[in-house]
Amino acid sequence: MIIKKNDRQIELMREAGKIVADTHEVLRKAIAPGISTEELDKIAENNIRKYNAEPSFKGYNGFPASICTSINEEVVHGIPGKRILQEGDIISIDIGAYYKGYHGDAAKTHAVTVISEEDRKLIEVTKESFYEGLKFAKVGYRLSDISHAIQVHIQNNNFSVVRAYAGHGVGKRLHESPEILNYGPPGKGPRLKKGMVLAIEPMVNVGTCHVFTLSNGWTAVTADKKKSAHYEHTIAITEDEPLILTEL
Repeated sequence: MIIKKNDRQIELMREAGKIVADTHEVLRKAIAPGISTEELDKIAENNIRKYNAEPSFKGYNGFPASICTSINEEVVHGIPGKRILQEGDIISIDIGAYYKGYHGDAAKTHAVTVISEEDRKLIEVTKESFYEGLKFAKVGYRLSDISHAIQVHIQNNNFSVVRAYAGHGVGKRLHESPEILNYGPPGKGPRLKKGMVLAIEPMVNVGTCHVFTLSNGWTAVTADKKKSAHYEHTIAITEDEPLILTEL
């Protein structure tokens, strides 16, 4: 069942979303060669808690950290630790915040100083694919219209769509219905209605779409060890244009 939110609930989710957005901005400024992912996690947790919010991911199904830090070939669910960022890396950071009973959830991929042209294009196309999908996040379209638009943009740019993971509804729980694939034919699934709140999150690989999970039980990496990028916002379906809840 897809749980629709009323205007007041969406306002509360916007507050949670702003905490996520602010934390992303704080981390963007902190990313540099020589910093560890463990340090980034501490910075993020401190920033979330200063708003009297809680990191959504910490302890979620046993996840041991406050954010996900996925570097280079790591697709999603990278666990912060002693690893040091190097010039030329790309890092995907996924952040969730729980505030006044609701979650916000967003992810971005960042360059660590100078990166290759291919990596720059990967990050750019991943972000663009989110906005291509967002064009269809309106009342009357079907859920897979979002999915199809994302897939077309990614594949038109000669990258591959990760199929093992998907977006999701968001609300009082971090993951709610519906599942939002990043691929598929248009015109399928439920019609979008005002009050639906969705985390749309394309994950894009340079090479194969196939991934596998490391022995830590969390971190997904590309099967060919080529790089991957991730871009996500929590959005609300309105009577007009979709509202991005996880931006400042």
